[in-house]
Amino acid sequence: MKNIVITTLVASAFLAGPALAQDKTMQKPAADQAGQMKTPPAGTAMPSSADAMGGMTMADTATAKIKFVTARPADVTSSKLVGKNLYNNKNETVGEIEDLVIDNGKTVTGVVVSVGGFLGMGERYVLVDPASIFLHRADGKLKAMVDTDKDTLKNAPEFKYDKKNS
Repeated sequence: MKNIVITTLVASAFLAGPALAQDKTMQKPAADQAGQMKTPPAGTAMPSSADAMGGMTMADTATAKIKFVTARPADVTSSKLVGKNLYNNKNETVGEIEDLVIDNGKTVTGVVVSVGGFLGMGERYVLVDPASIFLHRADGKLKAMVDTDKDTLKNAPEFKYDKKNS
């Protein structure tokens, strides 16, 4: 079987399926002929740089025509990552991937990892840079790995995360 190692979590790998952006991306409203700034009607989405670059936009209504894309063989969907155990180089479980943080509907900027605890008690969350997580695919299974130990993750700055209200 051919092994594929993906060295970084690329935003396009996660954005092949739907996800939610964290907040609205707004640009200045256009000026009318007299140079006065126009205010868009309530509920109208402002164009953003994400629109031109393929990202998602927060809005009250959808204003862009739907487009379809093709996933590449190395792409990974978020559903394949969320819930995966995170292993270190000694093949020890050091955490579990809980969620992804997506900036402006385009770029994965963090991976929420639960560490510590037992049966959901005493668990805490840390936010890991996607570039520090490596993926390995063997025998049709995906494995997420980091170069760290349990203590380093347990002592990392806590990320305030509520699974129930995310």
